[in-house]
Formats: sequence, structure tokens, C-alpha cells
Amino acid sequence: MLGHRELTMQDYVGILKRRFWLILLCPVVLLGVAVGVTHWISPQYVSQTTVLIEQQKVPTDYVTPVLTEDLGERLASLREQILSRSRLEPIIQRFGLFAGKGATMDDRVAATQKAIQVRPVTAGVRAGFSIMFQASDAHTAQQVCGELTSLFVSENLSAREESAEGTTEFLKQQLADAKKNLDDQDAKLADFERKYIGRLPDQEKSNESTLQALTSQLGAATQSLDRLQENETFLQATISEQSREVHDGGLGAVISVDERNKELKDLLQQKKTLQALYTPDHPDVLAINRKIAELQSEIAGSPAPGTPAKTTSSVNPSDPPQIQQEKAQLRLLQQSIVTAKEEQDRIKKQIQMYEGRIDASPLVEQEYKQVTRDHDIASEFYNSLLKKMDESSMATALEHRQEGEQFRVMDPPNLPDEPAYPNLAKFAAAGLGGGLTLGILLAALLEYRDATLRSELDVWAFTKLPTLAVLSHIDGLPKQAKDQEGGGRSFSHEDAPAESAGA
Repeated sequence: MLGHRELTMQDYVGILKRRFWLILLCPVVLLGVAVGVTHWISPQYVSQTTVLIEQQKVPTDYVTPVLTEDLGERLASLREQILSRSRLEPIIQRFGLFAGKGATMDDRVAATQKAIQVRPVTAGVRAGFSIMFQASDAHTAQQVCGELTSLFVSENLSAREESAEGTTEFLKQQLADAKKNLDDQDAKLADFERKYIGRLPDQEKSNESTLQALTSQLGAATQSLDRLQENETFLQATISEQSREVHDGGLGAVISVDERNKELKDLLQQKKTLQALYTPDHPDVLAINRKIAELQSEIAGSPAPGTPAKTTSSVNPSDPPQIQQEKAQLRLLQQSIVTAKEEQDRIKKQIQMYEGRIDASPLVEQEYKQVTRDHDIASEFYNSLLKKMDESSMATALEHRQEGEQFRVMDPPNLPDEPAYPNLAKFAAAGLGGGLTLGILLAALLEYRDATLRSELDVWAFTKLPTLAVLSHIDGLPKQAKDQEGGGRSFSHEDAPAESAGA
């Protein structure tokens, strides 16, 4: 009845007294079973070694490592390679691993793979990993663990060398392709610069400066030509008038020539002033040009006004020395005018050329950007590959000299003194714990199914009636007694449904 009401501390003490031997017997039995199982199971020995990762001897600032992947990823990759059938089968055959009756090679390989454990470890500031192998013989476990450790060390060294060499070869090919592309871009850029020399974007400012200088030179050349032409006109008029005076010999003509020459000088001076203020097409400039032309015609004795005076510059031996001298000056002056005009034409052509360069600069600049952009990309890619190639070559040389990152065996595989499985202490603890748990569960189950009434609480829980009297348990009662009145059967203490009853 204890399972049908809330239990008290007295109930628990009573249960412990009643079920003590059952609770004690279960742990003892299971402990014996566990100890017997440890003697029946075949022992397994575990050999273990620790491998630490030794960093490369040259600082990483000078030589970049070839492999930079995480230790866990590297161990996973090495484990997949070493635990392959091709690597394990020779070891299995050499040491006769898991050669049970009827075991196939696939079963033996699977069992060997299951018996190998590789775990990352940390020793201070250095990382590494441990290799463990489990076998039924201690010496076999030690030898196989040593073989696996050698495989890990050699495979890591080989993988690093192959990776370094493969990276270097790949970069060599890429560098050759990049150099060829860069040479093509250099040739395109050189052809473009030759084709558009003087019109390149970086020459635009110099073209503008040159154009400004040429414009100033053209202005100066134009002014110089104007002065030479004015001097030529004046000198021609003077020679004509002096020649007429020599032939006519009149004084009035000399006075008239002097006045006209003076007037011509004034008109030329006015023309210079107007040219500084107005353009050549201005009405005032055109009017004074007509006046100058008419005056020159009058001085030269030309019949038609507006026709420029033509005076021969050849020296006549019969001319006075003064006229001969002036004609010589006129020839020199005319030669200077021809030279000045040629210079003016040359400057104009240069101005047109530089103006054309400046006008074409936007279109040239757009095409130049495309060419230089492709060249810059090719150059940057080539330089980056060249840098990586140098780093990879140094890393490859470092790996060949075995001065890079390496696996160092910190602790060689140990020879186990005791089997790792089965562990007697663990089995004994498990037997005791399991037996105690089983005893408690059995005691609880028996108490739950027991319908014996042992106290007023049991009577109340079963009948929901108050108890009038409680009789203690009486020892020595007869086992069978006849009920004189009712002819019924009385109960002994073994048959009584309760140790105490209430009415």
C-alpha cells in the first residue's frame, strides 16, 4: 500500500529494513558479474605518441609558408590519405592485424581504421596531435603506432614539397603568360604614342603653353611686318619724290614732297593707333588705308589712286649718292619683309597644328585611357605574380632544405603495461552502480505491489474510514483456528492481511 499514498521518513526506514538484503545482494551479484566479464573479454592495449608542429626556422615576414590551412583541416587531409586501404593493407599484412577466423581484408581494414585515433593537442604555445592505436598485443600496438607516426611525418613532408613545387610551376606558367600579355600591351601603347605623338593627354598642357607662345610670336611678327611695310612704303615714296626732283629740279616740288611725306607719316601713325584699337575690317581703319594709298599714289605720281606706288630698287649709276643709298636700304628692307612674311606663315602653320592637337585631345584621351588601363592591369598582374613567384621559390627552397614547418615526434610510441580495455576499476564501479540501482528499483517495485496494511495511514488510504483501535503484531498464534460462531476461518499472523487492523 505504500505506493498509494505519500511516504514519510519512517516508511523509507521500514522499506530499507524489509528490503535490505535485496538491495545489498544486487550490487554484490553484478560486481561479481562485472569482474568475471573483465576476465572473459580479450584485453586491448593502446599505444600513444605525441607529434608537435615545429615552425619554420626562417621568420614568416621573410618567407611566406606554403601551407597556411588550419591544423584540423591538415590532420583530416593526412588522415584520409594514411588511413586509405593502399596504405593500411601492407601494415595489416606485416603485423597480422585482426586476422580473425573468416575475416576478409575489407573487415580487417575497417577494424584497423576504427582502432586508429588522431586528435589535435596543444603543448604550451605549440600545436600538435596525438596518434593512438589499439591492439590485443602491447608490442603490436607499439609497433603499429610507430609505423603510423612515420607515415604522418613523411606524408606531411612530401605533401609540403609537392605543394611548394606545384605552386612554383603553376606560377611560372602564369608568369610567362602574364609577361607575354604585358609585352603585347607595351607594343600597343608604344604604337599608340607614336601615332598620336604631340596629341597625348599628358602633352595637352604643353601644347596649350606652346600655342600661347606661338600666338604671342605671331602678334610680334605681325607688328614687325607692319613696321617693315610702313618703312617700305615711306622709303619708296621718298625715293620717287627725290628722283622726280632730280629730273624736274623745282623748289616748289621739293616743298610739296616734304609736306606730303609729313602727311604720310601722320597717316601711318594714325593707322598704327587705329589698328591697336580696332580690327582690320573697321570703317576707320579702311578709310585711313584709302587715304594712305591715295597719298602714296600722289607722291609716286601714279595716275590711279589706290594703286600702290612701285619704285624700282635697282641702282642707277646716274642717280645721286643719296638716292643710291636709299635704294640699297629699300632692297634690304624688302628682303626683311619677305623673311618676316615667311616667319609669319610658319608661325600660323604651327598655330594651326597645335590647335588641331588640342581639338583632338578629348578623342585621343578616351582611346588613350583604354590602352593605358589595359596596360596598367597587365602590369599590375605581372608584378603581383612576380612577387608571388619569388615567395614561392624561396618557400620551395626552404622545404627542400627541410627548414620549413615540420612534424617532430615529442614522445615516441609507448609500450603499454596494462590493457586499456577492459578496465577492472571501471567495470567494478559500473557493476556496483548498476547493482545498487537495480536493487533499489526492485525494492520499489515490490513495495508498490505489496497490499499489506501496516499503519493507520494505510488503513485510511485503503478504506477512507477512521481507525478505532490498533492491535500490535502477535507472535505464536496458531496457524489455523475455527470460528466457533460463524464457522469461519481465522487468520494467523502469516495469513493476516495487516500487522495491525482497525475497525
